[in-house]
Amino acid sequence: MTQDKTVTRGDTTETRIAIVVSRFNTEVTSGLLKGALAYLGEQGIAVRPDAIKDAPGAFEIPLIAQTLVRSGRFDGVICLGCVVKGETAHFEYISDAASKGLMNVSLETGVPLTFGILTTYTQDQAIARSLDDAHNKGREAAAACVETITTIRQISTH
Repeated sequence: MTQDKTVTRGDTTETRIAIVVSRFNTEVTSGLLKGALAYLGEQGIAVRPDAIKDAPGAFEIPLIAQTLVRSGRFDGVICLGCVVKGETAHFEYISDAASKGLMNVSLETGVPLTFGILTTYTQDQAIARSLDDAHNKGREAAAACVETITTIRQISTH
């Protein structure tokens, strides 16, 4: 993820962002969503309630994000979820599928999709990364999305 960089409001006035958030492990994902929305609010970017979509789990996030991108209504999508390692290989399969799915959609469409899906070894690690502080990974995913949109716009206008 990128550093929590502040982008001037002039760069983001017309920025349309959607958020996909997993319903699985809501104790963590609700904190990630709160962090993302706080960062966007600080940047003057409003996210409409209908631009926040639930996903059953991390595996389903790429398809929902792809559908949002294909709607043509968004400049970027912040993807938030949490996969905690258990006793089986499920963790590896879900994490790998979600990350590859999001990267493929982003590269195929040219629309930034940021990876705010925690992949941790313990629930405590996940909770620590979703607290209401500067280290919130939802906040970082939002910052990465805004920064990437801004950079792409700068490249496109030069």
